[in-house]
Amino acid sequence: MKAAICRSCGGDGLLDILSLGKVPLANALLRTQDLATEENRYPLDLVFCPGCTLVQITESVDPEILFKDYVYFSSFSETMLTHARELCSRLTGERGLDGNSLVVEIASNDGYLLKNYVQRGIPVLGIEPAANVAEKAIRDHHVPTLSKFFDDDLAARLRKEGRAADLVHAHNVFAHVPDPNRFAAGLKKLLKGDGIGLIEAPYVRDFIDQLEFDTIYHEHYSYFSLHAATDLFARHGLAVVDVERVPIHGGTLRYFVGHEGMEVGRRVDAMLCEEREAGVCNLPYYQKFADRVWRLKHDLKSLLAELGAQQKRVAAYGASAKGSTLMNAFEIGGDEIEFVVDRSTVKQGCFTPGTHIPILAPEALLDKRPDYVLLLTWNFAEEILEQQSAYRDSGGRFIVPVPEVRVV
Repeated sequence: MKAAICRSCGGDGLLDILSLGKVPLANALLRTQDLATEENRYPLDLVFCPGCTLVQITESVDPEILFKDYVYFSSFSETMLTHARELCSRLTGERGLDGNSLVVEIASNDGYLLKNYVQRGIPVLGIEPAANVAEKAIRDHHVPTLSKFFDDDLAARLRKEGRAADLVHAHNVFAHVPDPNRFAAGLKKLLKGDGIGLIEAPYVRDFIDQLEFDTIYHEHYSYFSLHAATDLFARHGLAVVDVERVPIHGGTLRYFVGHEGMEVGRRVDAMLCEEREAGVCNLPYYQKFADRVWRLKHDLKSLLAELGAQQKRVAAYGASAKGSTLMNAFEIGGDEIEFVVDRSTVKQGCFTPGTHIPILAPEALLDKRPDYVLLLTWNFAEEILEQQSAYRDSGGRFIVPVPEVRVV
């Protein structure tokens, strides 16, 4: 369903930034028996709201389709595990969390983060709509998990049950909610009076400046600036009281959100000022984005054509959502890429959406020895390049496509 009004403020007059055409759902991996069936494709168009400055896609695919049977498991990434472990250790001390506290995570995935609190004897509750992922959290990490979508109705129910939260984590989910107002209203109801919501989401400045167009897919409804986030939360009696920039995922903004009236730290005002000076609140900041994307397509396609002419074999690393966007939007398929490898055993044996490239285990790089590997999960480049040192030592090279094409 295409939106005619802003999903945050409800304003009209949305302004075009980029259209990536009709593409399949980025995480809709295929099995062998699915290859003969025509895939559903949906428009992937990015727009700007001049009212509240929110950057967003116009299409809203039913979350039940997107998230109920999910193939992304956070525990397969060492970077994510380290990030979670260090953050939980820090917050346990800063927030004085103990056995009388309650930590809730929205979109808790396989328990990769909350397990750190469980190990400290701190009560937790995960909220994870994908039943297969929630089951893994309960089974493997002993994280109590509700297999439900989070919204204000669920928050009200938890509050009525006496499960108000001292700390609410929301990592890589803020951008995934089709109606951010219900998310904000739910956070308001769930937090104790002095509670804090810690939200991490892709930052629109990194998204634009680093040309991270491949993070546009149907699960990512919104791309927040601090201005857009403060506008949203203020409408629900909440305030961003502190903010931090975090390098993970190619550039993340970490919001500390509390009830209206809590003291707001200096970093919030400083970043709001920086955004105004950079032009983040106005359309011209976004207008050259599309031209840069299509120039990148030309550069990458030219390199792959050159390698093909030289009889070089090319594989790809990472059966990721961003990889699906890149390959489908740039029309890169089986003629250029022989196979894709991924550490996730859930993805191995499947085929990529739209392009139908087989997904194998990473060991295939040494077994089959392609000359080059297109790094689709460039946000974990350091981790992956280290893991693949044997392949690189044998002469294999990686192509990093974003923000510009380079060979390492």
